This record gives sequence, structure tokens and C-alpha cells, in this order.
Amino acid sequence: MAKLAEDFEIRDSDGNPFRLKEHLPLVLYFYPKDSTSGCTTEAKEFTALLPEFEKLGYGIAGVSRDTEESHRKFICRQSLGITLLSDPEEKACRAFDVIHEKTLYGRKSLGVVRSTFVIGKSGEIEMEWRKVKAAGHAAAVLDALKSLKQ
Repeated sequence: MAKLAEDFEIRDSDGNPFRLKEHLPLVLYFYPKDSTSGCTTEAKEFTALLPEFEKLGYGIAGVSRDTEESHRKFICRQSLGITLLSDPEEKACRAFDVIHEKTLYGRKSLGVVRSTFVIGKSGEIEMEWRKVKAAGHAAAVLDALKSLKQ
């Protein structure tokens, strides 16, 4: 039996409430920080493939701990077409267990581990990827989703 995604409510880049169960089915991805190279690559690739995901009935939302204002700037600068969700209190991040210890330049800290979840209409997690590389990931998710739907 597939695991049910824990419902949460956080805000989108415009400050509007976003409740998970109201946006299913959905590709929900977690990323460390707006405007960094890997996160920009991932967001642009998901944006480029958004019409194909929508043909399969899925929306796309990206989650980070950045502020709504940071998300608005990121969307504007990169011409992103996907929804970005602000999770400074880590509600969604903790619900999906994506906050883990990371080491950067010898320093340890807690951070968001790049992860993606495909959540079906009933709220079941249909697929998940953890510790992913940004480049090419959106296409891999789309290919897996197409295979699942055949």
C-alpha cells in the first residue's frame, strides 16, 4: 500500500494559502535555495516541461525555506511558470522528511535535501526521489510519470 502524503498549508509566492490536498495530483519538489545554480536549473527545467506534466493532469510546485518575496524575485528573474511555496517554518519540509544534516566546506548544518514526490489525486505518494541532481531531473520525473500512466 502506498503511503499517504501528509497534508499541509503554506503560502505561495503571492502570499496566498496553498493547501496540498486542494492541488492534487501534483509533482512536489523541495530545493535548498532560490537563485542558486542548481535550483535555477531545476526550476527552469520544470517550467519548460510544465505543459507536458499538465497533459498528464499534474501540476508542479517547488518548496524551499525562502520568503515569499525571494520567490517572487526568483520567478520574475528566471521567467518561471511553476508555483513556488514558502516554508520558513519547515511545515512541508518536515512532513516530507527533507531536512537533514549537510556538510558544506567542512561545516555541518541542517538543510533541505533536494527531493521530489509525485502525489496522486487520492493523496498517495506514487513516486519519490531523494538526494537528486538538478540537471535533467525534471525530464526523468516526466518519463517516470509517463511510464506509470501507461
